[in-house]
Amino acid sequence: MEGAAGNVTPLRAGRLKPRAGLVLTGGGARAAYQVGVVKAVRDILGNPVRNPFPILCGTSAGAINAATLAVFAEDFSRAVGNLLEVWENMRCSHVYRTDAWHVLRSGARWLASMMLISRHNPISLLDNAPLAQMLEKNLDFQRIQGHIDSGALYAVCVTASGYTTGQSVSFFQGGSGLEGWERNQRIGAAVTLKLEYLLASASLPFIFPAVKVHREYFGDGSMRQIAPVSPALHLGADRVLIVGTGRQSAADQNRARSNVYPSIAQIAGHALNSIFLDSLMVDIERLERINRTVKLVPPERLPESGLQLRPVKVLFITPSQPLERIAARFVHELPGTVRFILRPTGALNRSGSNLASYLLFEESFCRALIDLGYQDTMAREAEVRGFFDPPEERAYG
Repeated sequence: MEGAAGNVTPLRAGRLKPRAGLVLTGGGARAAYQVGVVKAVRDILGNPVRNPFPILCGTSAGAINAATLAVFAEDFSRAVGNLLEVWENMRCSHVYRTDAWHVLRSGARWLASMMLISRHNPISLLDNAPLAQMLEKNLDFQRIQGHIDSGALYAVCVTASGYTTGQSVSFFQGGSGLEGWERNQRIGAAVTLKLEYLLASASLPFIFPAVKVHREYFGDGSMRQIAPVSPALHLGADRVLIVGTGRQSAADQNRARSNVYPSIAQIAGHALNSIFLDSLMVDIERLERINRTVKLVPPERLPESGLQLRPVKVLFITPSQPLERIAARFVHELPGTVRFILRPTGALNRSGSNLASYLLFEESFCRALIDLGYQDTMAREAEVRGFFDPPEERAYG
């Protein structure tokens, strides 16, 4: 599924300027891989000041990376440098509380609730107050509008999932003329981005607390996000670079024999993979299928359909190695309190390292993923350069 593909999107009337979109998916600590990808893009393009991605879309941890690029959109190389500075020196304690008091108290609440000893619902397994403090310190959201006004940025979008309505909501801030959209169980809402939207988008289910935005509680945007690429297209992207956080290849589809009942961590890791990885692959397959169909229609016949359509180049970059296997090498670096609560689930074993890979916000693991993202992208340098080649300025109708 890796490689450049095509898609279609409405052609906005009167607009000829091409715009590239960057789509960063979720995955907790796995999002460090995305930093390696954008680092390679920076180097391939020769350390540009000009932002090559006027449209930035992120979900979950990818929303934080996208917002960082948006806040520093006036200097792309500086923005990438800021991401590297944070992720190369990451610690779990920067993202969630790891002290014994908070971790054990939270664990006790979950245990009491499951044993029906307590009538109070536990909020989350971990407290991500440190993440909120780090983002508030490092990201000045007021800069985003200035970059939009100057033309350094066209739109930025973060997606969260409403726990009451079940809707996937893409909160976006962009240039004049951009309008919201409404589709089946997914909507786009124009807002002025702030910290709460990022925390809501990055709220891993069960692990981090939900965040109330306006009148509803929201959780991780990857939940029920059936069309992860759609927001970038609604915002007018002509080309989309999508960065996944899970390895997708034919080799992954081989069925393996197992006589050991799966651990809690193995089941939880499988569930998280379903949330973060499966919908993206389905969406890309759908886009490629639509593109093949459109190619069968003569360009002169497209206006007759009443829809103004044209191809959108899509480049999909995803890890060449299973990130859970890399996590297995570093799982011992998790804080002792976190290892204590994860050990009974089997997350410290190789078979359960999938779960650990989402929580392993430690320097060594993050640097390994950054290096992998960089190498994977540099290995496809020709495709990346081709992605940024000016597209043919051809409008139908």
